[in-house]
Amino acid sequence: MYNCLRLASCIARTGTTSTFSSFSAFKTISPARSFVSNALLVSKPNGGGITFRDATKKSLLTIGRTFRTPVSRYCTKPSVPPERGSKAVGYWLLGCSGMVFVAVILGGVTRLTESGLSMVTWKLLGEQMPRTDAEWQEEFDRYQQFPEFKLKNQDITMQEFKLIWYMEYGHRMWGRAIGAFYSIPALYFWTKGYFNKAMKIRVLAFGALIGAQGLMGWYMVKSGLEDRFHEESDVPRVSQYRLASHLGFAFVLYSLFLWSALDKLLPAQKLVGQIPAATFRFKGLAHATKAAVFLTALSGAFVAGLDAGLIYNSFPKMADRWIPSDILALSPALRNFTENPTTVQFDHRVLGTATLTLITGMFLLSRRRLLPPRAYKAATAVAAMGWMQVALGITTLLTYVPVPLAASHQSGSLVLLSLAIWLTHELKLVKRLPK
Repeated sequence: MYNCLRLASCIARTGTTSTFSSFSAFKTISPARSFVSNALLVSKPNGGGITFRDATKKSLLTIGRTFRTPVSRYCTKPSVPPERGSKAVGYWLLGCSGMVFVAVILGGVTRLTESGLSMVTWKLLGEQMPRTDAEWQEEFDRYQQFPEFKLKNQDITMQEFKLIWYMEYGHRMWGRAIGAFYSIPALYFWTKGYFNKAMKIRVLAFGALIGAQGLMGWYMVKSGLEDRFHEESDVPRVSQYRLASHLGFAFVLYSLFLWSALDKLLPAQKLVGQIPAATFRFKGLAHATKAAVFLTALSGAFVAGLDAGLIYNSFPKMADRWIPSDILALSPALRNFTENPTTVQFDHRVLGTATLTLITGMFLLSRRRLLPPRAYKAATAVAAMGWMQVALGITTLLTYVPVPLAASHQSGSLVLLSLAIWLTHELKLVKRLPK
């Protein structure tokens, strides 16, 4: 009946005196089809309302004017009542996504300042912070037994050690704070009956991902503590494979939190009526854009893991060549894509350029497609952030990766992914109607 009323208001705007049955495009969408086929226009008052007579029951119905924008007449509000505590759950999920966002930034800064290998032990509930000089010396002695000190930081002072230790300690404790911020409200909402069956499955999956993320973080750090750096040019660092996995888990967890929060706080608008095929194709393009953003960000983990941003600090060419001469220096050839810093940086450049091209094309097409109203804003935001992210990346490269710029570039990738998630979420209800 809601769609029927909105349809009547649409006719009130146009001023037509035809019967509802002449609107074939709209007849199929209303659950009150019998009323629609028998309603005849009686009058259109000056106030914008419209009066109909039911031809079978001879009753009158006056409907007020409700439409305000041309696009909104194709949209309908969700008819399903909100779940109990929906807003509270939504804000909690949004808070969880925000905490994961901060964790990614802290992890990036920890990597850029080379602080990640300062803590050589790991405990589930957290390591105790040294408080006395003797405890600090004991911690420093443990650090001296591992490759980073032996091969790289033999002249590090106690004060410098404390600085990198605090950085890694803050990152780890923030991760544990995420676990507490997630689990305590989750338990409360569960016992209060705020979760339906589908949400309960999500909650369990989120908890498992948080646990896996913590374990992957320690597994990554262990790779930098192993006695495997024997070549003269070897630099103690974590495995780029494990770093990419750790970052990938964080991105997946963040994306799922944000998507679920949007479900609760900003439900997608629904297009009704005959939806053009071009709208479905645009939805596919939006998802492809989101996947490209995710893949490009993940390739940045290999750049960070191999310090690939510190070579070929020129753009658009690499040492006056479009394709550097050492791009396939390793054998077998596949190793170059994950272990050769030159190839890793080249791949990241190509992926970034291709993703920006895809984003720009998506934005231009969005202007010519029938979409839910907020989807236009989301597409514009994705395009603006895409260009800003590429500009940040080029500036970071040309200035030899200063920590503030590099951290901004990494956080920009997450902002861009967030906007792409918002865009695809706005298109969530764009579905083909059964024939």
